[in-house]
Amino acid sequence: MRIFAHLDLDAFFAAVEELESPELRERPLVVGGDPHGRGVVSTANYAARKFGIHSAMSAAEALRRCPRAVFLRPLHALYRQYSRVVWDTVAEIVPRVERTGIDEGYLDLGTVAPDFTRARTVASAIQTAVRGRTSLTCSLGVGTSKVVCKIASDRRKPGGITVVPPGTEARFLAPLPVRLLPGVGPRAEARLRTSGVETIGAIASLGDAELRTLLPGSLGPLLRNRARGVDPRDLDLELEPVSVSAEDTFARDLTDRERLHDEVRRLAELVSERLGNAGLSGRTVTAKLRYGDFSIRTRSTTLPAAVDDATVIGNVACGLLDRGLRDRPGALRLVGVGVSGLSPYRQLSLDES
Repeated sequence: MRIFAHLDLDAFFAAVEELESPELRERPLVVGGDPHGRGVVSTANYAARKFGIHSAMSAAEALRRCPRAVFLRPLHALYRQYSRVVWDTVAEIVPRVERTGIDEGYLDLGTVAPDFTRARTVASAIQTAVRGRTSLTCSLGVGTSKVVCKIASDRRKPGGITVVPPGTEARFLAPLPVRLLPGVGPRAEARLRTSGVETIGAIASLGDAELRTLLPGSLGPLLRNRARGVDPRDLDLELEPVSVSAEDTFARDLTDRERLHDEVRRLAELVSERLGNAGLSGRTVTAKLRYGDFSIRTRSTTLPAAVDDATVIGNVACGLLDRGLRDRPGALRLVGVGVSGLSPYRQLSLDES
């Protein structure tokens, strides 16, 4: 029998900020972009969530809902330091782990627990160890499949454990809103609700004909299986990032080339930092340009050797930005810098050998 768990660090970015500045603990805290510009919310602490503030909301809307909230820009290098300690701690208890993000991942508890009773004990031990090493809390969902664990980990936040024993998966999922089922996006949700399908249990009970009408193609059977708790996916232990990138949206569309170059170099420093934290380098550099009409252009080049240096990445990305603006001049709403073709080390160029 498979015994999986999904671990989710509670309000991770905000929780780290509270540890670094304890005076923030009792105040609504939003980590994200500029609330006076076009930024979005990355994470909100639980005091801010009482005002309806949540991830991916515009920072301006968050400010409207809670004018007294504290807004902080993300400190990714700091969050990665905490994340490394968390996952190193988890790995000491459970050997098979699939990290799906800086603050979440799946664990194969079956490698250390013979049954679900013991699995709960292991989950509790993980919480204790993480809290002891970092003072951070995490929530875990335990079940027989990834889809059940993912949903279960969100049921008792913060700091809770939800165990869904084998044979109870469909009953656990049935009363929950359709939007909580992984794979149901906004369009599918709207289509389902229009037809009176509002719960995961209602998806599970759809007949083949209804399923083909509401969710054509392969999506319908996939979601119906998940709604019944059926999810054959195993942990992906070789999951690696395909690129490392950073981007920013401006308060006003920019045309000044010097300002744009400054922004690109700043983003290149973030990308370099993230590559260093992950022990990666890459050969392909990409510049992303979004214009005032929201159209997007990207320009890329592949280098003879992998790089992780901020200056090199910045120089290349500025050249790509200039190339993109030659092809299509105009004011830019957003710029981004990315590095792909990743490898776990930095290759020496001919000049360095």
